[in-house]
Amino acid sequence: MRAAVLNSCPGELEIEDVEIDKPGPREVLIHTVAAGLCHSDLHFMEGKYPAACPTVLGHESAGIVEAVGDDVTYVKPGDHVVTCLSVFCGECEFCLTGRMSLCQAAEVQRPTDAPPRLTRGGQLMNQFINVSSFAEQLLVHEHAIVKIPEEIPLESAALLGCGATTGLGAVLNTAKVRPGSTVAVIGCGGIGLNCIQGAALAGARRIIAVDMSDYKLDLARQFGATDLVDVSAKDAVGQIMSLTGDGVDYSFEAIGLKQTAEQAFNILRRGGTATIIGMIPFGVEIELPGFAFLMEKKLQGSAMGSNRFRVDIPQWLELYQQGRLKFDELVSRRIKLDQINEGFEAMKSGEVARSIIVFDS
Repeated sequence: MRAAVLNSCPGELEIEDVEIDKPGPREVLIHTVAAGLCHSDLHFMEGKYPAACPTVLGHESAGIVEAVGDDVTYVKPGDHVVTCLSVFCGECEFCLTGRMSLCQAAEVQRPTDAPPRLTRGGQLMNQFINVSSFAEQLLVHEHAIVKIPEEIPLESAALLGCGATTGLGAVLNTAKVRPGSTVAVIGCGGIGLNCIQGAALAGARRIIAVDMSDYKLDLARQFGATDLVDVSAKDAVGQIMSLTGDGVDYSFEAIGLKQTAEQAFNILRRGGTATIIGMIPFGVEIELPGFAFLMEKKLQGSAMGSNRFRVDIPQWLELYQQGRLKFDELVSRRIKLDQINEGFEAMKSGEVARSIIVFDS
């Protein structure tokens, strides 16, 4: 099969032929239909996070089941599925206490003495975050997928593999935004737009979208933002304080920078909560004013929106079918696998919400 391989970190992706194994007892082989380009992948390409190279990148995808292992009963060939990088074992402390997105059990991977899922010329090819979506086929543990209705477009459903689930989940699961509250979202890419529509779904009375791109701010209005803050020329904190008087109840940082993480905390009103979603590079430290904690301001992280994806994704897809959540509108560009590096260049320019690789049938 053809796949996008990261051979060095940092580095660009190279389209190569990669071999994929047959499903083990609890594994599922999937024909990839669509895969989203996520900023997380770019972090590894740029060396901001270490990658075990060579590896097939990608972690946000949807497709059709081709074959299943002997012990798999959840899906069968022909089923439509979304993959999710927060693979869960179902047996560890995190899973048993309802925090499945924090599971990192080795049971979802193949044993080190077993043949690898992916190889190139007979040599090990590392699987990225247990998924490796930038490939024509996927071989994953059965707990890395959720079955979806066949009438759902797979190009839109793929976004629930990461971006939509991360944004919606951060608002609804991690922060638990209350009806009538005030919200600010810093960064209006794929994840930030889902924070915005999640806040609207939660009943926030005021949702402030913060970005420096007119294109993304226009999208933010469509997704439910009540106020737009353009930070291309002026400081975000001052503008938000002018709008609100005393700050917001909830803020969400969806970029992954030291400056914006600190801004997310500094725009809180007393008792407010800042949730950091973006992947802040290794070694970067966040500086906060100590006295602010006397006002019960809180700073927290969110791992994949604290999701329970086999519960969350079907519910969000039902809301999508009802017209209450937008997923189609998140797709800015449809590209082929050969155009993947161009897709990441467009991401760096800030001109897209989400690019989707559409694979040949």
